Parts: sequence; C-alpha cells; structure tokens
Amino acid sequence: MAEEAKAKGNAAFSSGDFSAAVRHFSDAIALAPTNHVLYSNRSAAYASLQQYSEALADAKKTVELKPDWSKGYSRLGAAHQGLGHLDDAVSAYKKGLEIDPNNQALKSGLADAQAAASRPPPPPMGSSPFGDTFQGPEMWTKLTADPTTRAYLQQPDFLKMMQDIQRNPNNLNIYLKDPRVMQALGVLLNVKLRTAPEGADFPESSSPERKRPAESEPAKEPEPEPEPMEIGGEEKEAKERKAKAQKEKEAGNAAYKKKDFETAIQHYTKAIELDDEDISFITNRAAVYLEMGQ
Repeated sequence: MAEEAKAKGNAAFSSGDFSAAVRHFSDAIALAPTNHVLYSNRSAAYASLQQYSEALADAKKTVELKPDWSKGYSRLGAAHQGLGHLDDAVSAYKKGLEIDPNNQALKSGLADAQAAASRPPPPPMGSSPFGDTFQGPEMWTKLTADPTTRAYLQQPDFLKMMQDIQRNPNNLNIYLKDPRVMQALGVLLNVKLRTAPEGADFPESSSPERKRPAESEPAKEPEPEPEPMEIGGEEKEAKERKAKAQKEKEAGNAAYKKKDFETAIQHYTKAIELDDEDISFITNRAAVYLEMGQ
C-alpha cells in the first residue's frame, strides 16, 4: 500500500502537481513512517511549492532516519537555502559531499549557496530598497553629469518629482511609470538601462508612440538579416541566464497579482541574481517592498 501511494506521488511530482505529490507521499508515510525515501520525496515536493519550512522538517527527518544517505543532505541544503539559512545550507551540502564526494547535485547546491552567501545582504526591514541613492547633493551632481538627465533638469515637473523622492525615497513607487524617473534611477545606480520596468500591476512605464513615416516617403525595402553566428560558450550561458531571469520575473508578476508578496520577492530576487543588468527586476521588487510597507 505504501509503495502504491509512493508511486502515485512520484507520478504527480513528475507531472508538476506538487500539491498532489505531497498528499500521496503523506499517505505513504502514514503507512511506512520509518521509510526515509518518503520523507525525502515529500521534502522535494514541499520545496517545489516553496514551502521551505515543511521541506526542512522532512529533510531533517530524512537525515535522522538515514544519516549515511547523501541525498538527504541535498534536501536539507535546499530547504535551508530556500529559507535563507545560507550557512546551514553550506554545512549540509558539505556533509553530504563527505559521504558522496562525486555527487553533482550536492556540488551544484554548495556552489549556489556559497555564491548567495557572498552577495551583499538585503536592506534592513523598513528601509528604502535604494538606501541613500537619492540623498545628498551627489544625486544632483550625477543627474547633471549625464547628458540625458541633464536635459530633464530643465523640466519643472521632473524637478518636483525628484525633490519629492529625495525627501522620501519610498515615494519612488509613485513615479515609476515616468520613463524619465527610470532613466534617472539607472544613472544614480550606475546601471545600464536597456529596458523600462514592466510587467506587473504596479505602475508600468509608458512607451512612446512610434513616429509614423511621412506618406510621401517611399517604403523602404527591409534590410537582409545577417547570417546566424555560432554562439560561444560564455555568450550562450549569458543568454540562458537572461532567459531564466525573465521567467523568474514573470513568476514574480503572477505572484504579485495574487498578492503573494513574499513569493514575488523571492522570484524577483532570483531574477536579479541571474541578471543584474536589468533594472526592471530591482524596481519591481522595490514596488513589492513598498506595497508591504517595508
């Protein structure tokens, strides 16, 4: 009976129905409460649902029942990492590698956890996500030095918006729909602004209408597209990371629409980790923090 429930759980997990997988694995555990594989499988299902506290409890049970099984430490590391317990995640992965030094899942998990631990910590709760970006005369110096934002400084409404943001950086969310503010933010953060922030239900940046060609102008023949070039390893990896980052952003937008702000922040944070050049990930996460009053 337990094997039957386990098989159903495995099938549900493979199909992406993680909630059903949790139910089936729970049924199996009720019938075979000392089977370490069942707790490991349910931990993986919980982690896929981003229910990391439950995933951690099952991972700990897995290691308790089978301390010499390397996969249990992979589950333990993943759960700790999902909860932001990076030191504990590193320790778990290292413990697993002591048992199975060639385990690729453990090696990959350890590398991810160590990379995450080396990144700067997030801003304190209750503070602006952009810290001192808008504070002091340095803000005006940077805006004046950039040729694009220098022109904006001649526009009274732009000046008023920037002064308001300088008084209270949390007011940034009010002006995110203005592309001039987004350009200014890119300049202040020293980020190459390639695309305007988009995609969520909070203020979206407006896109200017394309200028129509004069009717008297003859239609231009489309230029031939260049022959496709082979993509090098590093460039291919960079494109894959950007594609993954966009998927994380889309998942964050979906969570935002459902008012699941914690999940939205997790997805936007992952997007930033994958591609730190796209400022829309930063501003979308900032808007969620502001929505939460943080």
